[in-house]
Amino acid sequence: MELLKQKIVNEGKALSDTVLKVDRFLNHQIDPQLMQEIGKEFASLFQESGITKILTLESSGIAPSVMTGLQLDVPVIFARKRKSLTLVENLYSANVYSFTKQETSEISISSDFITSEDTVLVIDDFLANGQAALGLIDLVKQAGAKIAGVGIVIEKAFQEGGSLIEEQGIRLESLAKIASLSKGNVTFEEEETI
Repeated sequence: MELLKQKIVNEGKALSDTVLKVDRFLNHQIDPQLMQEIGKEFASLFQESGITKILTLESSGIAPSVMTGLQLDVPVIFARKRKSLTLVENLYSANVYSFTKQETSEISISSDFITSEDTVLVIDDFLANGQAALGLIDLVKQAGAKIAGVGIVIEKAFQEGGSLIEEQGIRLESLAKIASLSKGNVTFEEEETI
């Protein structure tokens, strides 16, 4: 997705060989027009999959998921990283380790929102080591629902997450695949350094 790649190049910052900061448009400040285009792109990619629900993780996955849900006319569920007074029983839960935050979170959703009748699209902002996506996939499996695929806004293709998802036979669609962040330069997969 060319618009997304240009945003990454113009507004993203490679903080190290493994960390890309995109807080100017994706995971702190949100660019609504970009999110709308991302939603259209995911909807186009998965329109024939019979999706009935979209599942994401709070908080950075919510904006692209809502825009995709709007395009596909389906509800969006977000897994919570912390329990609340209203989310205490009949839960599907999974542990997710964040390499960025160096902590493990128990993510949860209510069993009221995904059932064995559903076909679920998992969406997240980043894919690196795959822990968040695998945790979301686990929640869908606990519900007995069908997984239509995983949609990722930005994949760090030089890390193992994509392989871990594809090894499970799950369709993976990433809108921007980064091959390298070496020396502060963003290189997209199969492209020159920009």
